[in-house]
Amino acid sequence: MAVHYYTVTEYEAGQRIDNFLLKYFKKVPKSVIYRIVRKGEVRVDRKRVKPDYKLRLGESIRIPPVKLDTESSPAVVAKEASAALLQLLEKSVLLEDDYLIVLNKPAGLPVHGGSGVAIGLIEAFRQLRPHLPFVELVHRLDRDTSGLILLAKSRQVLNALHALLREGGMDKYYLALVAGRWQGGVREVTLDLQREPGSRRKVQVVNEHEGKSSSSIFAPQKRYADSSLLEVNILTGRMHQIRVQLAHLGYPVLGDDRYGDFKLNRAFRERGLKRLFLHAVRLEFMLDMNGHKYRLQAPLPRELEAVLRDLGKNI
Repeated sequence: MAVHYYTVTEYEAGQRIDNFLLKYFKKVPKSVIYRIVRKGEVRVDRKRVKPDYKLRLGESIRIPPVKLDTESSPAVVAKEASAALLQLLEKSVLLEDDYLIVLNKPAGLPVHGGSGVAIGLIEAFRQLRPHLPFVELVHRLDRDTSGLILLAKSRQVLNALHALLREGGMDKYYLALVAGRWQGGVREVTLDLQREPGSRRKVQVVNEHEGKSSSSIFAPQKRYADSSLLEVNILTGRMHQIRVQLAHLGYPVLGDDRYGDFKLNRAFRERGLKRLFLHAVRLEFMLDMNGHKYRLQAPLPRELEAVLRDLGKNI
């Protein structure tokens, strides 16, 4: 196995390096994690770090190959992507230039491996483009969310795009189908979020100043008999932000098996919605390195278009 390099996204920023590694190496004992950190085999931006070091957006983590001292296979196996997955990714490319790659990520595909996932979008894409000296995720989408995802083709581009994300220079829009008829017009919502106690995969709304502030602008696009289509402009990039905010407001995203209305989800599943109805539809930003204004759009997947057509018959 070879050394792997991982770039910290907004979702890992602020996380301790030891906790990151425990999540990355699913079956490796804590003692092994602390040993490779102590011996300097793990490095952040080429520097030794202590186990309690907190990661920062855009940093590069050197991850050494690690094997278990058992008959089991290595903790992280460099798995080869299937021909079907590589073909799917090739068809998902919307734009590629000298600076970045834009994909329309399918729902159900994680953006990277780890935590029981053998291979994700970024690992498979590196196999699809083996000649590229550098390709890295700029941001991420939840596994069940489809839509626009950016890959940088150099460290300079990656850092520039991360700066745009930090400074609010990238406009990100989603389409979400929610339960209930949206009341009123455009609404900007700011709520504090934090992980639920004892859970690394679920977020909750907390009192002001008790969590991380999250802001979104919700704009109704169409109202149906028992649901509404919203365009969402996220002003921050918190984990599960759109899903948690909408559930808190009483308009859970349909198909959401974590924060949604389970009874309604079952009803909509019978009507053809078999996934989370959340799609990253537009991205707009200026990249100073080439002076280009990117206005990117990803069409709705066919299965989501079919749901909207069916709903339109019953308005």
